[in-house]
Amino acid sequence: MRIVVVVVLISAFFGHEVLAWGATGHRASGYIAEQYLKPRAKKKLKAILQGESLAMVSTWMDEIRSDSLYNYAEDWHWATIPDGKRYEDVENGPLDGKAVQQLERIIRELKSGKLDAKTEREYVKFLVHLVGDIHQPLHVGKPGDRGGNDVKVKWAGRDSNLHRVWDSDMVDDTRLSYTELADSFVKPDAATLATWQRASVRDWAHESMTFRKQVYDIGNGSLGYRYSYRNFSTAKLRLLQAGVRMAALLNEIYG
Repeated sequence: MRIVVVVVLISAFFGHEVLAWGATGHRASGYIAEQYLKPRAKKKLKAILQGESLAMVSTWMDEIRSDSLYNYAEDWHWATIPDGKRYEDVENGPLDGKAVQQLERIIRELKSGKLDAKTEREYVKFLVHLVGDIHQPLHVGKPGDRGGNDVKVKWAGRDSNLHRVWDSDMVDDTRLSYTELADSFVKPDAATLATWQRASVRDWAHESMTFRKQVYDIGNGSLGYRYSYRNFSTAKLRLLQAGVRMAALLNEIYG
């Protein structure tokens, strides 16, 4: 008798079941980051992460959502910033999503060198995931629709929502593995690389906001090839930038 076990993971993010970038996207960014690590940083991270790659730990923060011990991190995956505002305009009020705040804090604490081994390992995993999250345009959302989760659409005839389209539908429809996806990216030249690496966490959040007009240009909500044709290059750009910037941070901390 064959037994089939189906495991359904319910995300706490925004109270719905989608994951940031999906496993393929997050791992592609982690894989890219590994290619830009300095030897010293690579050696230190191998020890800290006990041999796990950045690609594989990139999804850890989604995996722990089923563990109540980590409920405190439920609202770290996103930030809500109204149109026409910057993070500085909302940071002193009640925050809807703490991605920017927590990522800045985690970077400071990793740079301090004062964390115990277990906490340091977890903070590196948080960092890897949150850098990916903040580069997904709908993870720096506008108020009122839960980062596009309440925007119901059809994707290739299937029920979906705008957030899921960006997290996984466009990526998964390529049928590429995370290494194949990452290897398809056009690598930046030295000048572009330097510009990307100089940007701050808050700059990344503002960049994500600049894509809102194109992200929400959904016509009658029946999405598929045409929408992907117009937007997938942006998704690839953000995944690539996330990987490059992830490496720059880790090189600064450990390199």
